[in-house]
Amino acid sequence: QVQLVESGGGLVQPGGSLRLSCAASGSIYSINTMGWYRQAPGKQRELVAVITSDGSTNYAASVKGRFTISRDNTKRTVYLQMNSLKPEDTAVYYCNANLKTHLDTWYTTYWGQGTQVTVSS
Repeated sequence: QVQLVESGGGLVQPGGSLRLSCAASGSIYSINTMGWYRQAPGKQRELVAVITSDGSTNYAASVKGRFTISRDNTKRTVYLQMNSLKPEDTAVYYCNANLKTHLDTWYTTYWGQGTQVTVSS
């Protein structure tokens, strides 16, 4: 069984920073991409940032320059450093990983349960 567990969410003032973490556990053979998505009230879930196994990154235009995604392959963990936070960043942030277990033939997508990020004064 594979599990993705997010942490680091919370309440922060505009202009502040948060660092989200997502650790993958279980019988994992390899992890391809890992990413962060978010869903704000009344909106669809959107891609925030994604990082490939070799470290290549892509960001949503709305967060580029403010957020940084990184990963530690030995810890099977992906991070999202969020700086200069805005109220518009308020959402539930979900970790995503495309990975293989030791029994998988191909990669499968897994999701974390989400962590709330609230940016407010």
